Amino acid sequence: METTASVSNGAGPGYEEKENPLSPEDLSEMLAAGTKKVHEKAENTQFVKDFLRGRIRKELFKLGAVALYYTYTAMEEEIERNKDHPHFAPLYFPAELHRHEALARDLEYFYGPEWKSQISCSQATRRYVDRIREVGREDPVLLVAHAYTRYMGDLSGGQVLKKVAQRALKLPPTGEGLEFYQFDGIHSAKAFKQLYRSRMNELDLDTETKERLVEEAVKAFQFNMEVFEELEEMGKTIQEDVLDAGIPAHGEMGGDISKCPYYAAKMAASGGTAYFCRLAMAALSHPTGQVLFATWFAALAGLAAWYLM
Repeated sequence: METTASVSNGAGPGYEEKENPLSPEDLSEMLAAGTKKVHEKAENTQFVKDFLRGRIRKELFKLGAVALYYTYTAMEEEIERNKDHPHFAPLYFPAELHRHEALARDLEYFYGPEWKSQISCSQATRRYVDRIREVGREDPVLLVAHAYTRYMGDLSGGQVLKKVAQRALKLPPTGEGLEFYQFDGIHSAKAFKQLYRSRMNELDLDTETKERLVEEAVKAFQFNMEVFEELEEMGKTIQEDVLDAGIPAHGEMGGDISKCPYYAAKMAASGGTAYFCRLAMAALSHPTGQVLFATWFAALAGLAAWYLM
């Protein structure tokens, strides 16, 4: 794909693009093929199954945001450290993409002004963070896999999820508690994702490096699954009523996977407005059960979005 941009982020007025056929050697295509199995495995963790059924605990919503805060803080500090690296510089969009400050504001909303003293990095999140730090120090090109996995998912269906969470949590219409979903520097999520993919595919990488990026993306899936499993275990110790929205899992849909909200989100990641509408309708019919769904769907969409992009 060839792109031209007349503004800093390539997603505002004046952005033009020419679509060229994708090649199996394109990094985005290699990532899709190389992570298919682990992607399916991530979908079928018990935490995700419960998540899709809408069985949630409110405290896990906050703990999920804490895990995201530590993950994004580490990733964005390493991105900043390596912003001039030739294999990452074309993907450096801090004003458009960076999330850790937004997550900090969300945590302040939920925990209060002393939020930093009330949170801690869990063991599974620490392993994820440690890997990101290691990559940033020793092999910065692998940051491409982590950044693409996270940010492209954040931009896929984020505005729909923001509205769902706002309704479920009865949050203010001004956006407090949901700033993670708000990308003020991006005018068109679809155009920006196309630009980002194009920039990534145009990186001067040999086949061996692309294969290592695929391996790193697989690791990102595995780290996220560990976080999901850890949250599931934490949920067993939380004395709180389960909010059951009754969202059916795949096996309860008569074989129609298109009714699954996760599938709808993956379709939304490809830019289909019909699936955005389907996701919104499904979510709004189960407002209470979308609390945890909204927060960790953002993380899961990160895993799914580039698989389909």
